[in-house]
Amino acid sequence: MEKEFDPYLRIDDVAVDRSDVAMLRAIDDRGSLSGAADALERSYPRLQQRVVELEAAIGPLVERTRGGADGGGSSLTGAARDLLARFDRLVAAYEGVARVDETVLSGPVVARDGELATVETAVGEVLAVVPADASTASVTIRSDAVSLHAPADAPRAEGTSVRNQFSGTVSWLEAGDAVARVGVTLESASNGDERAELVALVTRRSVDALGLDPGRSIVASVKATAARGVALEDGC
Repeated sequence: MEKEFDPYLRIDDVAVDRSDVAMLRAIDDRGSLSGAADALERSYPRLQQRVVELEAAIGPLVERTRGGADGGGSSLTGAARDLLARFDRLVAAYEGVARVDETVLSGPVVARDGELATVETAVGEVLAVVPADASTASVTIRSDAVSLHAPADAPRAEGTSVRNQFSGTVSWLEAGDAVARVGVTLESASNGDERAELVALVTRRSVDALGLDPGRSIVASVKATAARGVALEDGC
């Protein structure tokens, strides 16, 4: 990160910066590379070349269709949307944010796969990195590790990374100039009255794109490797 805050993601030998993110979002908004080039006032050949450079390092980012009644077009792949979400989290973590909230969920360890353990909590099973000797664990989730999705757009379980998913409702929102803290009341795994609140740190663009107002149904996702557990003594 530079002092003037010029965020970028380093992937192999390619740095993904704000201009790349703007390009992908313009392709998504306009439905074609040519439309994105016009919107950004960039030359089509250079924009196309940049897409090729990024795809060489990251994999397919733009899905192209040719011909047909609508004349073809372009749309973003799941990998591209994951990349945009990662960039948003980077901005949210560093752009004028004084603190990061933590949500703590506790329960017994009910299964294990190497370093990852499944912890049964009040909001359902949570997959997290938990010490091998723990039979009961307290799992911490940082707000800058949480991604929010419209229910219809939540990432599939068979995606490229193992994720926890939680359904809930936006309970409050505290917006700054660039980022926002969003409280999400999670649905209980049973019919009990116990509720947990997960806090997410997102960009203002995400707030507008998802329509994040109190009462909005939302799905929160967290990579298993971003959920960290510590052992609790039995009975705690």
